[in-house]
Amino acid sequence: MTELSHPLAPYGWDAGFADSFTAHAAGGAVPGRIVRVDRGRCDVVVPAPDGTGVHTVQADTALVTTGDPLNIMCTGDWAAVDTGRGLVLALLPRRSAFVRSTSSKRSEGQVLAANVDHAIIAVSLAVELDLGRVERFLALAWESGAEPMVVLTKADLVPDPVVLGHLLSDTATVAPGAQVLAVSAETGEGVDVLAASLAGGTSVLLGQSGAGKSTLANALVGEHVQDVNAARDRDGKGRHTTTTRNMLKLPSGGVLIDTPGLRGVGLWDAESGLSQTFAEIEELAARCRFHDCGHDAEPGCAVLAAVDSGELGQRRLDSYRKLQRENAWIASRTDARLRAEIRRDWKMKSAEGREAYARKRGGR
Repeated sequence: MTELSHPLAPYGWDAGFADSFTAHAAGGAVPGRIVRVDRGRCDVVVPAPDGTGVHTVQADTALVTTGDPLNIMCTGDWAAVDTGRGLVLALLPRRSAFVRSTSSKRSEGQVLAANVDHAIIAVSLAVELDLGRVERFLALAWESGAEPMVVLTKADLVPDPVVLGHLLSDTATVAPGAQVLAVSAETGEGVDVLAASLAGGTSVLLGQSGAGKSTLANALVGEHVQDVNAARDRDGKGRHTTTTRNMLKLPSGGVLIDTPGLRGVGLWDAESGLSQTFAEIEELAARCRFHDCGHDAEPGCAVLAAVDSGELGQRRLDSYRKLQRENAWIASRTDARLRAEIRRDWKMKSAEGREAYARKRGGR
């Protein structure tokens, strides 16, 4: 059976994942893709017993549950599954992962989706466009390894094509290298273009509550698969219509992971993502007189010169500085946590060694 004819091919199965699965096949496991995770159990799409299609089974995740939040299973993971016992035996290596920092004081990362090709950042036009939030999402999307796309939803609320054009242009300015598209699930505007861009891959839909993600998911799937709640008029925010991360099959090919609305989007080890999001500033910085220029008041700073000339906006530079500081802070907190864990492990092992030595001495 070729990988293109494999029952899981519509879910993204290919030769690379097949190679990763080889070690598990000898033990009788079957490959599967996790489409939903819920409190120690998950729904997994696996080949049907007759090999002609797929079906969904529930499996226990105890064997692959770890204390590391970055290695915990999530929607989009590929797995080796024992369907007879209903167990996930192992997770296959990830190609990409969308990770944000949690609000935890331990500065932990949270994986929102795995093995994603396209990261769709949904931004509602029902409220004022927040370019800083778009930049934040883009940094995480680029860092994940997926290809980001910014989708301005509820475009029917902006009937003036000139105004809509300005909103698209402003967004494109802060999204170098990413496709920017205006979409209305209400009228169908742009939905076919978006569907064609996502065909054949795995996409994750991200954004704040009230951004219209569930409505957009229904439009892309072509039927009502996600419940929809109205957003508040005063701020465009809505309740969490989607409460878990669900994988949906698209009629145009490929799959879509819908996610709950994100109130907080903290950076997590996003240095390269920031470089891509602010590519024009990075290019200017390479021309600064000093290689460690802070772009504050240093002589010969090409970045400040670009601001003075109008080539670079002050808001854009301020956002760059803010996200760089945040990312550095998260990195320092993470490093401190890792050092603390290493010290704790060392002390524990040292204590165990002292106890063993004491027992040995006492037995003589």
